[in-house]
Amino acid sequence: MRVAVIGAGAWGTTLANLFAANGRDTLLWVREPELALEMQTTRTNSVFLPDHPIHPDLAIESDPAKALSGRDVFIMVVPSQFTRSTLASFAPLLPQSPIIVCASKGIELDTMAPMSLVVAEALEGKNPRYASLSGPSFADEVSRGVPTTVSLGCEDPDLGAAIQALLSTPLFRVYTTTDFRGVELGGAVKNIIAIAAGIADGLNYGHNTRAALITRGLAEISRLGAAMGANERTFMGLSGMGDLVLTCTGDLSRNRQVGLKLGRGMKLDQIVGEMKAVAEGVKTTKSVHTLATSIGVEMPITAEIFAILYEGKDPSKAVRDLMSRDLKQE
Repeated sequence: MRVAVIGAGAWGTTLANLFAANGRDTLLWVREPELALEMQTTRTNSVFLPDHPIHPDLAIESDPAKALSGRDVFIMVVPSQFTRSTLASFAPLLPQSPIIVCASKGIELDTMAPMSLVVAEALEGKNPRYASLSGPSFADEVSRGVPTTVSLGCEDPDLGAAIQALLSTPLFRVYTTTDFRGVELGGAVKNIIAIAAGIADGLNYGHNTRAALITRGLAEISRLGAAMGANERTFMGLSGMGDLVLTCTGDLSRNRQVGLKLGRGMKLDQIVGEMKAVAEGVKTTKSVHTLATSIGVEMPITAEIFAILYEGKDPSKAVRDLMSRDLKQE
């Protein structure tokens, strides 16, 4: 199967490089023509992945018609808030029943929809076949050949096995599950908890607090997942606990970095303005908080991060309010 990776941020470039280096016929679609030209000529992505050369076998294209023509598998790695508009514009160029593998992590802000629903609606009439790819996988480490394991959620086990075989490499091991909803929700909501963990570290609260946030954050993710039809066991795996631990503890995490700076007194507008790449958790906090409230799922950490990001609440007070909630059984 011929692969098109849609989106040339750090993760999209990393995945495209990985598959090309493993002998897969891979093309990377780059939204900005000027960046595409630079990548074609210098074989580097100076904006999003400057320290890692682009594999010589990786094709690069900014024209959607040329990028999508003749491709069988389409891996979406654009920011989650742009997934719908990107797919809608690509729809006339896609084949019937395209295989869409979503590697973006988020919940759509306007609709509160997970990426599987966004894909289905954006490609209505095309009958897309969907899978979600998520797990503990920093782009820099994957690009350096660090052994990595991720989870692929696909309702069709045969299709999931085919994608698994296509994407797996000796250093990038893909596990499968039919619970695509659990995989995509774990990958999205963990970014909120990572902001919380970063705030706690920015406030110098130490390892105890971080461990508690990770554990109680997992409980929140599992509650939301169960309410939306996911299997709670999925959140014990790579796309749940695995990705959550990595994002909450690793300094390569953009969402953790947002939290660290908030905890040290910086304002959100300044933090976001200084970032080249998107920290998905900022907008996901708003969409998940709205979603949880609308369906009656208790998510106290998410509620406090929402108050910090969008209502100007002092981070120290948010922590005190979490600690002073009514006592209850675990």
